Amino acid sequence: MVTRKLKFPAGICPRISLRLCIGTPIRETCGKDEGFFFAPGIGEWQSFLERKGNHMNTLVIVLIAAVALVAAYALYGRWLAKKWGIDPKAQTPAVKYNDGKDYVPTNGWTVFSHQFSSIAGAGPVTGAIQAAAFGWLPVLLWVLIGGAFFGAVTDFGALYASVKNEGKSMGMLIEKYIGKLGRKLFLLFCWLFCLIVIAAFADMVAGTFNAYTVADGVTQLADAAKTNGAAGMVSIMFMVFAVVFGLVQKKLNLSGWKEAVVGVLCIAASFAVGMNCPLVLDKTAWSYITFVYIFFAAVLPMWLLKQPRDYMTTFMFIGMIAGAVIGLVVAHPTMNLPVFTGFNNEKLGTMFPILFVTVACGAVSGFHSLVSSGTSSKTVENEKDMLKVGYGAMVLESLLAVLALCVAGAAAAADGTPAAGTPFQIFSRGVAGFFQMFGVPSYAATVFMTMCVSALALTSLDAVARIARMSFQELFSVDDMAHAEPWRKLLCNTYFSTVLTLVLGYVLTQIGYSNIWPLFGSANQLLSALVLITLCVFLKVTGRSNKMLFPPLIIMLCVTFTALVQRLMAMVSAIRNAAAVTIPAGETTWGAVFIANGLQLIIAVLLIVLGATIVVNSMRSYVASKHNSEAKA
Repeated sequence: MVTRKLKFPAGICPRISLRLCIGTPIRETCGKDEGFFFAPGIGEWQSFLERKGNHMNTLVIVLIAAVALVAAYALYGRWLAKKWGIDPKAQTPAVKYNDGKDYVPTNGWTVFSHQFSSIAGAGPVTGAIQAAAFGWLPVLLWVLIGGAFFGAVTDFGALYASVKNEGKSMGMLIEKYIGKLGRKLFLLFCWLFCLIVIAAFADMVAGTFNAYTVADGVTQLADAAKTNGAAGMVSIMFMVFAVVFGLVQKKLNLSGWKEAVVGVLCIAASFAVGMNCPLVLDKTAWSYITFVYIFFAAVLPMWLLKQPRDYMTTFMFIGMIAGAVIGLVVAHPTMNLPVFTGFNNEKLGTMFPILFVTVACGAVSGFHSLVSSGTSSKTVENEKDMLKVGYGAMVLESLLAVLALCVAGAAAAADGTPAAGTPFQIFSRGVAGFFQMFGVPSYAATVFMTMCVSALALTSLDAVARIARMSFQELFSVDDMAHAEPWRKLLCNTYFSTVLTLVLGYVLTQIGYSNIWPLFGSANQLLSALVLITLCVFLKVTGRSNKMLFPPLIIMLCVTFTALVQRLMAMVSAIRNAAAVTIPAGETTWGAVFIANGLQLIIAVLLIVLGATIVVNSMRSYVASKHNSEAKA
C-alpha cells in the first residue's frame, strides 16, 4: 500500500480533486479525517461525467461544434483540395457539355444550396436524437469526427472524381474503375437501399401528419390534431404551388429577386390555405397521400415539381436553422440529456456499431455521394467551388445534427428523461418554442416547424424515389433498347419501374421507421464504404494520394458488416421466438411477424451478400490497378 499526503488549495474539496487520480490506492490525509480509498474506475468516471455534463449549456456545445467544423473545413478540407489538385482554369463538365438541361454551369453558392438541401434530409435530425440514448457526448464526438474526416471526405471525393471524369455518376465511375459486374451489383444495392429509405422516411412523414392517437386501445383525436392536419394541408398546397411556380418560371424565366419574391409568395399562400383549412386524417391516409406525391415527383420533369419545390423549401430551411441558432443563443438552455449512459442500451443494443449507423447522415452517408456525382458535378462551373459544395455542405449538415441534439437536450426533463414523441416531433416542438419567445403565435410556430421537419424527409423522398427508379431502369437497360426483349422494355418503363419500387417501399413501411432505421443506417454507411473503395482506385490510377481514405474505409466496413450481421441475427431470433409460442388471437398475425422481421431478414442477407461481393471485386481491381496509369484529368 502506498501512502501519499495530499495538500489541497483552499476551497477545493478533496473528494472532487481525487476523482482525477487513477491507479494506485491512495491514503488521504486532510485535517483530522484519515482513511484509505481506491481511485475511481469506469463506473465512477461515468458518474463524474454525468454530474459535470448533464447540465451543460447547449450554447457552449454549439459553439464548440461550430469552431471544430469551421476549422476542419479551413484546414483539412483545403489540405485535401491542395493534395488532390484543384485547377480553377480547367473546363468543368458543366461548361464543356452545357446542354441547358443536365449540364448547366451554375454559380458556386447556388450549387452549394442545391447540395445542402438535397442531402440535409431527415437523417441528421432523426439519427442524432435517436442515438442520444447512449448520451449526448458520444453522439457529439461521432458527428464532429465523422463529419470532418469521414462524411465530408466522401462527399468531396465523389464530387471531385465525377468532375474529373466528365460528370459521370457513381455507377458509371464504378464501371470504369471496378468493372461492369461491379456496376450492376452496385445498382442493385442502390435500389435496395432506396427501398429502405422510402419506407423509413415515408413512415416518418405519415406519422408527423397523423391526427389520431391510441389510448387504452381506443383511437381518438390527438391533442395536436389541428396542428398536424394544418401542416399536412400546407404540405399538399406546397406541392400545388410548386407546380404553379414551375410553370411560371418556365414561361417567364425568372431569376434573382423576382424568382425569390414569387417563391416566397407561393410559400405564404401555402401556409395561408393550410392553416385555415386543416386536413384531419389518420396515418394510413397520409401514407397514401405521401406515396402519390412520391410517384409524381419521380416521373414528372424536374423543372415542373421537384426543382421549384426544393427552391421554396430552401427558404423554410433557412428560417428553421436561423430559429434554432438564435433560440439557442438567446435562451442558451441546459442540456438535460445524460452525457453518457453506458456502452449498452436496452432498446438499441451495443454502442459499437449501433451508434455509428444510427447517427447516419449527420456524420457520413453514402446517399450523399449519389447527389454529388449525380447532379452537383454537372452544374459546378469552376473547380474551385468543389470544396465548398462537397466538403462545406457536409460540415453544415453535421452542425444541423448538433443543433437537433441540443434542441432534444433542452426539451428533455431535468432528470434526463427524453421528451416524448418522434424525433421529428421533439425537434419541431423545441424550435417552435424558440419562435414563440420572439412573439410568434404558438399555432403558427408549431405548424411552421411541423411542416419544416416533414419537408426534411420529403426532399429526401422525392430525390430517392427518382434515384431508385433510374437505378432499376439502368439495371435492366441495354444499349439498343429499341430492339430489346418485351420484358426488358417493361422493366425499363418509367411508370412500371416507379410503381414497382413504390409498392415494395409501401410494404416496408409496415415495419415502422424505428425498426427499419438500423437497417437503413447500416446500408447507408456500407454504401459510403463502397464509394470510398472506388475513390481509392480512382486516386491510385491518377497518381493522387489516397492514404487518407483507408482509415474511414476500414472503419466503415467493420461497422456496417457488424451492424448488418447483428440485425440479421436479431431478425432470426425474433422469428424463432415467434414460432415457439402461440400468438394470442387479435394481437398480431404471422403476416405481421413476417413483414416486421422476415422482410428485413431477406434485405439484410441481400445487402450483406451484395456488399461483400462488391468489396471483394473492388479490392481485386485496386490490387490489379497500376499507380499513375491514367493521365491526371
